[in-house]
Amino acid sequence: MADEKTKKPASGKAKGGEARAKSLTAERRQEIARNAALAKAEIAKLPRATHGSSEHPLKIGDAEISCYVLDNGTRVLSQRGLISGLGMSRGTSTQGGDRMVTFLDSKGVKPFVSEGLMAAIKEPIRFLSGTTGGVVTFGYPATVLADICEAVLAARKSDALHYQQAHIAAQCEILVRGFARIGIIALVDEATGYQKDRAKDALAQILEAFVAKELQPYVRTFPAEYYEQLFRLRGLQYPPENAKYRPQYFGTLTNDIVYKRLAPSLLTELKNQNAKAEKKGKLFQRLTPDMGHPKLREHLASSVTIMKLSRDYQDFIEKLNTIHPRYGETLALELEENDK
Repeated sequence: MADEKTKKPASGKAKGGEARAKSLTAERRQEIARNAALAKAEIAKLPRATHGSSEHPLKIGDAEISCYVLDNGTRVLSQRGLISGLGMSRGTSTQGGDRMVTFLDSKGVKPFVSEGLMAAIKEPIRFLSGTTGGVVTFGYPATVLADICEAVLAARKSDALHYQQAHIAAQCEILVRGFARIGIIALVDEATGYQKDRAKDALAQILEAFVAKELQPYVRTFPAEYYEQLFRLRGLQYPPENAKYRPQYFGTLTNDIVYKRLAPSLLTELKNQNAKAEKKGKLFQRLTPDMGHPKLREHLASSVTIMKLSRDYQDFIEKLNTIHPRYGETLALELEENDK
């Protein structure tokens, strides 16, 4: 170990740093140390990227945008990557956010920018990335890319863009052709490898969106055409002598036609909820009004159309298996015994 006589004297910035340290009072040094500790503690609280790296960017056309999935499940695009992907001059990392705000706040674009989009851009997400998880990175929710493109293309359609912004609109058009609003999440998951882990909690999230916490008020949901076609496909007289008559096994058929194909494990969850509840109800009454019921009505409309195009029940199931396969099953080449 070198002693004091052989140690090289400090030079340049190091020399200036030593001089500055010597000039500080004990109280000031304590304050600087305290602020550094607070800053370190604040950084430690930031969400961390569990998936993604700059080496595996999201690729749309010629654009490459670094993307990540955080430990809270948020999909983010890096600030630098987003700016570069839109064809903007990047500048320094501290200027990146200002560059985006200035662009979206420009005269031609601002009228087409929502308050939510502007708020997201003004308050970028700070998170930790890198192999050691210690690099503070700035990013935005992945869906802002679609929002920005929509705003820019709307501005161009209204001839509101400045001519110097035309290249950004052209890039937005390329990006829009490469993804849809919903698809951006899947693209990020694929680029980061998150889709391998997503399945661990995807089912719980789907069921939470589909299954209501409380029994919903009874509203006639299954259209009369559904039962008319089901009677026809099963070779039964319609209308029956008793207008309210439904064969008991229609419930089993409906479980297969609808609930097994609406969402993963939905039928099991609905039955469990009904079994545990003091007040029993029809299965569709346990669907959420904002997700479950709209999807149910959409599925029923599609199923009735397929029924009308089918000769008999086996023909119907064969078509249904192709268009709306049961969750958790691969497409069957031949009818299963239960489908006949």
